Amino acid sequence: MLRNTLLYLSAQPRIFKFVRNNGLAKKFASRFVAGETVDEALAAARELNAKGITASLDLLGESVYTEKEARSARDEYISLLDRIHDAKLDANVSVKLTAMGLDIDQELCVAIMQDILARARQYETFVRLDMESSAYTDKTLKMFEDRLYPQYRANVGVVLQSCLYRTFADVEHMNTLKARVRICKGAYKEPPSVAYPEKKDVDANYVKCLHELMLKGHYPGIATHDPAIIGEAKRWAKEQNIAVDRFEFQMLYGVRRDLQEQLVKEGYRVRSYVPFGTQWYPYLMRRLAERPANVAFITGNVIREALHGNR
Repeated sequence: MLRNTLLYLSAQPRIFKFVRNNGLAKKFASRFVAGETVDEALAAARELNAKGITASLDLLGESVYTEKEARSARDEYISLLDRIHDAKLDANVSVKLTAMGLDIDQELCVAIMQDILARARQYETFVRLDMESSAYTDKTLKMFEDRLYPQYRANVGVVLQSCLYRTFADVEHMNTLKARVRICKGAYKEPPSVAYPEKKDVDANYVKCLHELMLKGHYPGIATHDPAIIGEAKRWAKEQNIAVDRFEFQMLYGVRRDLQEQLVKEGYRVRSYVPFGTQWYPYLMRRLAERPANVAFITGNVIREALHGNR
């Protein structure tokens, strides 16, 4: 019921207009979204850098429906890379292939991504292909391996989700390619035909993938706010003599800021995933709707930070 309500609200333009002009709602959203403009995103990245945290900037927006929209998204990302470079920020970018025309035409999407990656290579920086729902897993990994990675090995990586049965095999394959992987649990609601229904199994698969990536992978991103899994990553690194510069922890902007700063103090590398753009309201609502438990998760983490004296 809650999930359906949140999804319904996310698709209501009148509510979006009201919320976008509501000070209290914008203040809540600003905790988890850097703002609507590139300037606001760059300011957030600069603030993170000052705390020793790197950033991955994500211009919000998913499926586009016309070639013009896809090319416009490309231009915005190329401009974003220019701005990051000019500002000398320690930040890369994250891209959704559906925002680059994947649902319109695959060749269009490949050409657009090659344009973005060419600029990333010029600046010796990095582009992460965000993973969407399981309907896009094969398409994303195939495009990555066949069309993008061969030419831009140092500039592009993927995301894998431990909720899917297939993911450990994908981890092993990406390790053979020496590709950079971000491992996350996965926020999308997936059918039991492709994904573990139980959280304990998702967590167990995450740890299995984590071990493999840290031991044999190429600078994996450990994307989690789960203290138990973070503790296991630390333990595994110590047991296997894995240096702290061979991996990084990744967390969402605004979530467990206290933990992000603590990890930096302990000598670990931390990257914050920083979403921004005018589509912050649908993003926030969908993120909550993908797993209604996220409502309690976010609320709990805000309270936890408050108890630690972090504002």
